[in-house]
Amino acid sequence: MQERLAEREAISAARIARRAERDALKAAENERLLKEAAALAAAAQEHEKAEAEARQAEINNRVSRVIADEAARKAERDRRYAARKARRA
Repeated sequence: MQERLAEREAISAARIARRAERDALKAAENERLLKEAAALAAAAQEHEKAEAEARQAEINNRVSRVIADEAARKAERDRRYAARKARRA
């Protein structure tokens, strides 16, 4: 009788140990998945930030070119106006 009781306790202890091991493995896997998801989210956020900065740089470059072109047109207009005034004087 004592042997059966000891055997049942051993089986029960082994079952509890296996369950604890499975739970630990599940927890480790969940932690790994969470870290992986966080890394992917961070990479996506960095990519989005880089794209936004590139768009802003392109807009700034375009504005600078427009301003430079306008300044060049005005300078050319002023030069022609001064040349016309010089010819008339």
